[in-house]
Amino acid sequence: MTTLYTTLGVQPDATLDEIKRAYRRAAMKWHPDRNPGREDEAHAVFQQVRDAYSILSDAEQRQVYDDVFEREMRRWEAEHAAEAAREAEAQEAARRVAQEHYEKMVAIAMRFAEDGHGRDVLFGVLLGRDCETELAGRIADSVWALHQSRKAEVAPDAAAQPEPDDTRAEAPPSAFETFWHGLFRFR
Repeated sequence: MTTLYTTLGVQPDATLDEIKRAYRRAAMKWHPDRNPGREDEAHAVFQQVRDAYSILSDAEQRQVYDDVFEREMRRWEAEHAAEAAREAEAQEAARRVAQEHYEKMVAIAMRFAEDGHGRDVLFGVLLGRDCETELAGRIADSVWALHQSRKAEVAPDAAAQPEPDDTRAEAPPSAFETFWHGLFRFR
């Protein structure tokens, strides 16, 4: 933010002598006669330098400027702090919503994997539940791999146990039944 002090190149606690010296330097540098070819730019800057000097060289006007500037800076900082807090709150809310969605999708995929469905069914069910394609693929891959590793750990123990006498086996559900049951949770 450009202030009258930065226009003259002095600190806010500068003395009147420092302000006068800074004004002379700036006036010499930006005088339109000393800037051939850039007269319009030099005239505009020279006018800003003159205005800054006229306020800062008068003790009463300088005090009013300092008071107003300080008050406006506090207001501006408060507004920016409040805006930053609102943005941080909105980002946190969006993060929580995304986390909840992710956890819900993982729970759904786990339930279907435990029911014996394959990776493609998991992926399809997640897509049917408004899960983004990339996220659905990652979750389906991870849950399927986890389920397969759990089955591999249980498999050696199952081999040691005797087979049940009941030789009747249920026919595996068709792809349509699997999708239908997964989508609408009917059994």
